[in-house]
Amino acid sequence: MTFQEGGSFGGGRVQSRRSGAGRGMAIGGGVGGLGLLVILAITLLSGGNVDPGALLGGGGEPGNDSTIGACTAEQANTDRACRLSATLDSLDTYWSSTMSDASATIPEAVEFTSAVSTACGQASSASGPFYCPGDQTIYLDLGFFDELTSRFGAEGGPLAEMYVYAHEYGHHIQNVTGVFGQADRGGSGAESDSVRVELQADCYAGMWAGNAATTKDPDTGVTYLEPISAAELAQALDAAAAVGDDHIQEQSGTNVNPDSWTHGSSEQRQRWFTTGYEQRDLAACDTFAARTR
Repeated sequence: MTFQEGGSFGGGRVQSRRSGAGRGMAIGGGVGGLGLLVILAITLLSGGNVDPGALLGGGGEPGNDSTIGACTAEQANTDRACRLSATLDSLDTYWSSTMSDASATIPEAVEFTSAVSTACGQASSASGPFYCPGDQTIYLDLGFFDELTSRFGAEGGPLAEMYVYAHEYGHHIQNVTGVFGQADRGGSGAESDSVRVELQADCYAGMWAGNAATTKDPDTGVTYLEPISAAELAQALDAAAAVGDDHIQEQSGTNVNPDSWTHGSSEQRQRWFTTGYEQRDLAACDTFAARTR
């Protein structure tokens, strides 16, 4: 995925937090059931009515805060932190123009190492990228993407990373549009609401990707991205497959058990990302009205 030559992205969009080892242990799943997570499955699956701080042991020591600075398109194409900031800039523009209530569609973003305190409790790098509805913030340790390739066998690549950012952003859209509150996220299984929430976020990620090469930065008038190549699209689909529940179960040496799924199979995740990418329509991403198998 290549940012368009001439693009420029202002700094301050993403906070950087550095701290020592965390005291709590994160639970749950966002993009993937083992690493990538929404935030604390118990919190989300209970509709946000459980205090995750009580589950995880609370806050932790504050770290050193800063922000990711301004980046050029060239830097975003080579530097992971700049890529995060530029991708969120693109997501902000896309979802602000797609949703009717644009003022409610901009989440905060925090890039951290080791551990981080959130409105959903204390989390560690082992949690992977996640979205916390309590403070409407996306959290991630950029080192996760090295684990995605080394531990889960993903191909990696820029669009694989951007798929993860877009998926977590999709959870924010679900939060502000009431999907989180309406879904029964306490169950599991291939047809459960828990899986449908995750697959819809995959579909929303596909919507963004399908429009990214035509979405213009309002500050520069330059489209954010060059057209996606077949090889780049394969990166995103490969990442979606790598964090499928069945693949994670296989990688961990356990039997594949659809009744325990909370995020969807590799095939489901690829299919719904592709649906969003090809149809680019909110109605097409209504996973709750569709048979997910």
